[in-house]
Amino acid sequence: MLLTSPGSVTTRRQRVRTLLRGGRVVDPGSGFDGVADVLLDGGKVAAVGANLDAPDATGIDVTGLVVGPGFVDLHSHVHSVAGQRLQAMDGVTTALDLEAGLMPVERAYAEAAAAGRPLHYGFSASWGAARAQVLAGIEPDANIGSGLAVLGNPRWQRSSSKPELGAWLSLLDTEIAKGALGIGVLMGYAPATDPGEFLAVARLAAKAGVPTYTHVRELVEVDPAIPVDGSVEIAVAAGETGAAMHHCHVNSTSGHHVDRVLATLDNARREGSRVTVEAYPYGAGSTAVGAAFIEPDRLRLKGLRPSSVVILETGERVRDEARLREIRKADPGAPCLLEFLDEHDPRDRGLLHQALAFPDAIVASDAMPVYWKDGRAESTEWPLPPGGTTHPRTSGTFAKTLRLMVRETGTWTWLEAFRRCSYLPSRLLDDVAPAARGKGHLGAGADADVVVLDPDRITDTATYTDPTRPSHGIRHLFVAGVRVIGDGQLDPEALPGQPLRGEPK
Repeated sequence: MLLTSPGSVTTRRQRVRTLLRGGRVVDPGSGFDGVADVLLDGGKVAAVGANLDAPDATGIDVTGLVVGPGFVDLHSHVHSVAGQRLQAMDGVTTALDLEAGLMPVERAYAEAAAAGRPLHYGFSASWGAARAQVLAGIEPDANIGSGLAVLGNPRWQRSSSKPELGAWLSLLDTEIAKGALGIGVLMGYAPATDPGEFLAVARLAAKAGVPTYTHVRELVEVDPAIPVDGSVEIAVAAGETGAAMHHCHVNSTSGHHVDRVLATLDNARREGSRVTVEAYPYGAGSTAVGAAFIEPDRLRLKGLRPSSVVILETGERVRDEARLREIRKADPGAPCLLEFLDEHDPRDRGLLHQALAFPDAIVASDAMPVYWKDGRAESTEWPLPPGGTTHPRTSGTFAKTLRLMVRETGTWTWLEAFRRCSYLPSRLLDDVAPAARGKGHLGAGADADVVVLDPDRITDTATYTDPTRPSHGIRHLFVAGVRVIGDGQLDPEALPGQPLRGEPK
């Protein structure tokens, strides 16, 4: 076990052997789906097979339950024990902030290690922070709160001069050398920038052998004056440079145009481009209210209204454009919800389903930090104290996806579900972080990051009005062989998370 105290670094690791007996083992790495035992030895899977003999191991009967590799979340802005505990209850064993990233990345890793984490963690190099440092003189501090505040600052959202471009590209290159897992590009927050800059980022990524993770700029259907269509831009850049380019939350950036966007990405993949895509099962996103795409005129272009915006910390639904402008000016970093699809409308629900069902689409949460109305920045209490708020995708993305795609519609088999939630996200990281090769599968030698779930009960419980309610149906969760959840109960003393770092060529 790990001996820890809340808020402190892990002090000692003791080797643990655990035998999971008689479960339905689903391994997307080998394609195996059948009844077997799984032996965990320390931080690795020692064996998978029938009637394994391990008298020195702690035995757990998992008959009737599904055993699979823990979910790997490529898109989590949760940098706290509290938020990661909610994600653990959703079946996640590795939570990575790759769309936005943090800078400086060495500080991000050091602070996470010092505080301790229930889940494995990692960060990309932050395109937004690098540009803000060069273009606006804003010194990054590896903090998600500061990052949200910067999103509404127009000084970094302009195009760069040639010297400025070189300066922030150099910062990104340095971050990659220090262990960043690629480059996170918040293009949607600076949508009028010169498309040549995006190509330069793609060339840097291709040269360094790392992926990019992009929140694309607006679509041409939404804003005909946009310099380049967001989905076309990522496809073209991947084709021209050979970079591995990941399209973040295609559901939220595409909205009612998801048919066309998915066709664009599919054509790019058929032509050999290294384009991947992710989605989550919600019709509302979450960001800072100062984001460029929440400006009233841009909302109108999307067919949305100020009332589509809800301020997270107060619950205020913005009444009109004047009030929205007032909030954006006073507190541009205030976290908010943006409703882009109506989950009660069958057509809109169909668009969400279509994004998840797209071939090889990866499930990723875009999990957001947990905020408390009393101003606290973190809590090590479990269950979480009352008054916390976040987006329900922090608590329920994976359980909701399994409920929708496996239990209710039968769109995916359990093998396909684990391929989307565990295997495919891990394989995206194989080149930049060879340690990822041990994740996303259950063969002997794989990392002992394992989820055991009840296939009949797995479901989300978080709602927009009560977003910190944990998912149901995760019976056991092992991170590096340490049981973080046992018999459905989270162990608040377990902080076994380890860094997943890039290894530059």
